[in-house]
Amino acid sequence: MDKHATTDAPLIAPIRERWSPRAFAERSVGSDDLRTLLEAARWAPSCKNEQPWRFVYAHKGGAGYEALEALLDDFNTGWAAGAPVLLLSVAKKTFDGDGQPNAHAWHDVGLAMGQLLVQATSMGIHAHQMAGFDWRGANAALGIPEGFQPVAMAALGYPGDPDTLPDGLAKAERGPRVRDALESLAFEGGWPQG
Repeated sequence: MDKHATTDAPLIAPIRERWSPRAFAERSVGSDDLRTLLEAARWAPSCKNEQPWRFVYAHKGGAGYEALEALLDDFNTGWAAGAPVLLLSVAKKTFDGDGQPNAHAWHDVGLAMGQLLVQATSMGIHAHQMAGFDWRGANAALGIPEGFQPVAMAALGYPGDPDTLPDGLAKAERGPRVRDALESLAFEGGWPQG
């Protein structure tokens, strides 16, 4: 499906072409390709070069997939359970050097995921990130140690047939991508008053 964004300024193709499908093809994501995506994430910038991102992932049918799938809420299970890869991003909550809270860890995990998404799109792979999962239970279910907090889940794969989705989701899958106007998001010189 062509889901290119209609942008107000020229952007590189992987940003224009990135979107979040819910229908995935029954085509696996190769281990080498997934390693490339994680390598893109690894090279993201971070506060004090702390690199607070961690990832727990599994290929469909492989070790750990069912544990990740079990964390999804009912809505997301309805479509994401068929994705070739499930991935959980995790933030290290403190700085290595002094053990103080790293308030920027979630920002940095987002940067790493952003780079992963751009790399994925350049390879024809797409991801749909999700907040609808049991992040409180993820640590115990996946053996994540204290000091780390799950951030978001993602389903990764190649876009599939929207007709495999329930009607409401199929319609959304075919619909245009929309964003708020840039003027409502970015303010030169200060926050608008009044």
